[in-house]
Amino acid sequence: MYLVGYMPFGYNIAVGKQQLKRKEIMQQSPTKTTLCYIEKDGKYLMLYRNKKKEDPNGGKWIGVGGKFEEGETPFECVKREVLEETGIIIRNAHFYGVIEFRSDGWPDEDMYLFSSNDFDDSEFHPEDCCEGTLKFIPKDEILELNLWEGDRVFLCEMLEGQDRINLRLRYSGENLTEVVKHSYSDDLHIED
Repeated sequence: MYLVGYMPFGYNIAVGKQQLKRKEIMQQSPTKTTLCYIEKDGKYLMLYRNKKKEDPNGGKWIGVGGKFEEGETPFECVKREVLEETGIIIRNAHFYGVIEFRSDGWPDEDMYLFSSNDFDDSEFHPEDCCEGTLKFIPKDEILELNLWEGDRVFLCEMLEGQDRINLRLRYSGENLTEVVKHSYSDDLHIED
């Protein structure tokens, strides 16, 4: 059996003309990504995924982020991704922890979760984002948006003021089936 098409969280399993078997996908090490919630005036900057065809995140509101490039630290990655998608330059960011996404149908992902209220938004032009529509949403309205179930879990913890969030979120298809909390590890290198 072959999986064809796009996967949640930006995965495309078609590699050139070669397609990977499901078993091969599951044996790969987790893809490392970052996600950041930019905070301003009691609001988070959210990205509504509505511009790409066959987008696995299509119709969902998510934070801003993406995949690591070779040799990047998590902080370097989040700064680059936020700049590329929004024009915002992060000066400082709070690192919450790692969210592990595990699924029976998609490659594993380890996402480094950040928020930032220390940034330069003088070059912020939301209309220029090729990923979707960027909008600052009041924090008390975030959970009313169309979110991934797992995102709702860590966003609830962020909104409750949790300082460290480390979770394993297991999905069956698009349904969240398990949430496991992990303890925080101080040995993660996140700075540049």
